[in-house]
Amino acid sequence: MEKDRSIYIKLFFIFCRLLVIFCMINLLNYVDRGTIASKSEWEGDFKLNNFEDGVLSSAFMVGLLVASPFSHNPFRLIGVGLSVWTLATAGCGFSFDFWSITICRMFVGVGEASFISLAAPFIDDNAPAAQKTAWLAMFYMCIPTGIALGYVYGGLVGNHFNWRYAFWGESISMLPFAILGFVIKPLQLKERYTTFLHSPKTTGKEFKAAQKISTQLASFWKDLRDLLVNKVYVTNVVGYIAYNFVVGAYSYWGPKAGYSIYHMENADLMFGGITIICGILGTLAGGFILDLIQSTISNAFKLLSGATFLGAAFCFGAFCSKNLYGFIALFSIGELLIFATQGPVNYVCLHCVKPSMRPLSMAMSTVSIHIFGDVPSSPLVGVLQDHVHNWRETSLILTSILFIASGIWFVGIFLRSIDRFDEEAEEGSPPVERSNPQPVLGTDPVQPSEST
Repeated sequence: MEKDRSIYIKLFFIFCRLLVIFCMINLLNYVDRGTIASKSEWEGDFKLNNFEDGVLSSAFMVGLLVASPFSHNPFRLIGVGLSVWTLATAGCGFSFDFWSITICRMFVGVGEASFISLAAPFIDDNAPAAQKTAWLAMFYMCIPTGIALGYVYGGLVGNHFNWRYAFWGESISMLPFAILGFVIKPLQLKERYTTFLHSPKTTGKEFKAAQKISTQLASFWKDLRDLLVNKVYVTNVVGYIAYNFVVGAYSYWGPKAGYSIYHMENADLMFGGITIICGILGTLAGGFILDLIQSTISNAFKLLSGATFLGAAFCFGAFCSKNLYGFIALFSIGELLIFATQGPVNYVCLHCVKPSMRPLSMAMSTVSIHIFGDVPSSPLVGVLQDHVHNWRETSLILTSILFIASGIWFVGIFLRSIDRFDEEAEEGSPPVERSNPQPVLGTDPVQPSEST
């Protein structure tokens, strides 16, 4: 009994260390997004209009969208992806025109795709049963925190040195994690997608390889069809798309809109400070509240709908305010409520599908919210602003879309939902355990057979 307890404690701290690594990688990804959105001098160097400015903010999504559905091979792929991210951010610092930096931004997206469908299922597998949403909230807290730090970091480096140094600093910071991806012990997720990567050696060669690829592709398309007919999943993702359309545009255009409407000389620092405080508090609060009221899919939808509606109302009121201090107070409350959705929305994505489909569920959710959400939102807001030439009006139109997201998630409350976390991954196979029995960062795991 004492030996089992010591093993449990050892594994718990191993998983905590890996959670910290995931959080740091996620944080650096979003610092980069905040940096590109900060009010630095690179826009003037390239003489961009609002539309080109918005396209540049979304360019990194191209790499993410192409790579995310294929990111099922754990840490080695993370090492490759983060190496590409490191080189691409360094390339941004050496760019000389709009197209050169746009191409580099596209390759930046590959880095995020390399671990995005691995992190959330791992956290959900290994978090204590009563704190799953809280652990997810810690991971997704890095989104607003990273963007806010990027605002401040990009603004300070750009003003005191040169905007190119900001990208070079990001590249150096990510390099240790890229190296870690190649040297860390392989992660064993109990998912169908990993069985192809750890199967015993066979004598078949080309035929066996073709058969394996064919089987994997057939499985992929079957699971994709299952996702598309899952009403709970589709409702959650559609609401998330509308939400991300607004938040993505906020994160990019926020400092510029604040500078124009309220003549903020330190718009990067102001928006960065609001976002980092409200992002941390809101994201953690959303996760802890859902755990407190009992983590169910129905309760998650209630929290999503209510928090988003109230957050939209406060943000709408903020942009109506003529006074800077009134704007700061209302917008802070609005962001606090809006960021409370991060844990619950990803909880639904993970628990409304069977365990073997969770990596695909997270990958397709990410692809959808980007390709229909923040990828088009920044350029479209730029086009709208070029047309109306009024940042207050543009911001109010954008904020109203949050009410649509709230309505979509409200519908989810009334859908028949089943938590499928403990459902059998395959017919006749045992349910997925709530903890990983093998160390990830310690001694070598015992392999049942030598992998190919």
